[in-house]
Amino acid sequence: MSSIGQIVGLKPLNLYLYRLVTQHTSVAKENKNGLKESYERLEYLGDAVLGTIVAEFLFKKYPFKNEGFLTEIRSRMVNRETLNQIAVKIGLNNLVEYNQGNKHGLAFKSIYGDALEALVGAVYLDHGYARCHRFVVKKLLIPHYDLEKIIQVNPNHKSQLIEWAHQQKKEVRFEVEEVKNNKHFKEFVAQVFVDEEPCGRGTGLSKKKAEQSAAEKSLEKLVQK
Repeated sequence: MSSIGQIVGLKPLNLYLYRLVTQHTSVAKENKNGLKESYERLEYLGDAVLGTIVAEFLFKKYPFKNEGFLTEIRSRMVNRETLNQIAVKIGLNNLVEYNQGNKHGLAFKSIYGDALEALVGAVYLDHGYARCHRFVVKKLLIPHYDLEKIIQVNPNHKSQLIEWAHQQKKEVRFEVEEVKNNKHFKEFVAQVFVDEEPCGRGTGLSKKKAEQSAAEKSLEKLVQK
């Protein structure tokens, strides 16, 4: 709880909420109702609250930018890779518990970013929106985000590939080839076709992530040609 207090900048009141933040599904224990308690529900709430706070922050910071710009920058700020990096920077990775014996590269790749969203949800429930807003802006956005760099660098490999294809007058399409069902997650496999020829292949925990991975690998091949 001391570590949580240092990360958030607020004294934890409802200790149960923050205990949940540290519990990945792989170590979740059943409560008296037979339900396994992990950070998943808090993650769901925190995702919505974080998205709202970031949207408001960008809306005020860039008063003359259009909706498309704001949506794209918000997406880059709250994507799983970025949240994972922020979670590690603030030390949240030292608090999250998970079953390392069953660690899977894809299933556990987003664990710290998920926990960060859960933390936002916990702060929101524990202290209300105003203080949660202050935590996100003062402790996460201002110290850990370089907005100019985020604006200049486009990590959206799919959009880059589509733009390349348009310039080269080629047709590009994405196809999800299979979904592997596991106990705690689904693994999507996507294939990119350029002029109906297979190019890059990628995997991810969602269709979108698999397509991004496939697009990234396709760009690597196409740039080398």
